[in-house]
Amino acid sequence: MYQYSFEKLEVWKETKELTKTIYNTTNTFPYKEKYWLCSQLRINVESITNKLNALKNYQIKK
Repeated sequence: MYQYSFEKLEVWKETKELTKTIYNTTNTFPYKEKYWLCSQLRINVESITNKLNALKNYQIKK
């Protein structure tokens, strides 16, 4: 069951799948790339879900 209404959105579901894909892909990167490139990819993909969460909070307060 959904805890929040934004979890029903298709973009939320696709973002969760994208996050899983990014984490699985970056786990296969060479050692040298793991720190900078992996962290940048992971931070950016997580920001999508964080922005959706912020949007939910904005709509509730409005």
